[in-house]
Amino acid sequence: MEKRIYPPHIQKQKGQEEPLICLTAYTAHTAHYVDPHCDVVLVGDSVAMVVYGMESTLGADLDMMARHGKAVVGATNKACVVVDMPFGSYQESPEQAFRNAAYLMKETGAQAVKMEGGTELAATVNFLVRRGIPVMGHIGLLPQSVNTLGGYESRGKDSDEAKSIQHDAQSLEEAGVFAIVLEGTLEAVARRITAEVSVPVIGIGASPACDG
Repeated sequence: MEKRIYPPHIQKQKGQEEPLICLTAYTAHTAHYVDPHCDVVLVGDSVAMVVYGMESTLGADLDMMARHGKAVVGATNKACVVVDMPFGSYQESPEQAFRNAAYLMKETGAQAVKMEGGTELAATVNFLVRRGIPVMGHIGLLPQSVNTLGGYESRGKDSDEAKSIQHDAQSLEEAGVFAIVLEGTLEAVARRITAEVSVPVIGIGASPACDG
C-alpha cells in the first residue's frame, strides 16, 4: 500500500519538471481507479451538476460534500483528497468557515478543503490554516459566483482583471494556502501567476503553463 500524500508534499512539488496530476471524483468507484495516477483527488462541488443534474454548483451543501467526500477518501490510499467547501458555508465569517471545514474534515477524513475567492478570503484562509486546516485556494473563474460574473466566461481578458487575479494569488499565498486552483484564465496570466507565487498552481482550463 502506498503512503498517503499530504498537503506539505503537494506544496513541495512547486516548479518540478513532472507536473502535478489532479483529477475529480465523486464516487468510490471512480476514486478507486484514479487514485494510483493522482497527486490530488478533488471532491468538487460540481457534483451538484454532474451527479444531481443541477444548473450550477450552488445547490451543493455540506451534507452532500460530506457524503461524497467520505466515499472518495474510503476508496483511496495514495492521493491527497481535497473536499470543496460549498457555497454559503464559509463566506459569512472565519468562525463559520472553521466550523464547517472542521465538520467536513472529521466526517470525510480528507486531507484538506478548497474554497473559492481571493483577496477578500485571505483572512478566513489564514484563520483556518493557523488552526490546523490545510486550505487549497481557487481563483480566476469562480463557479460559485456565476450569477455575479454573468456566466462561465474565461477571466483575465483585460489588464485590470488580470492584475486583480494576480493580487488574489499573492494574497492567498501570504494567507497560507498550500496550492491554488486557477480556473478559466488566459495563458499569459496563468504563466505570470505560476512564476510569481511559491505554491503550486493547478490549472483548470488555464493552460499547460501551470504546475499541474
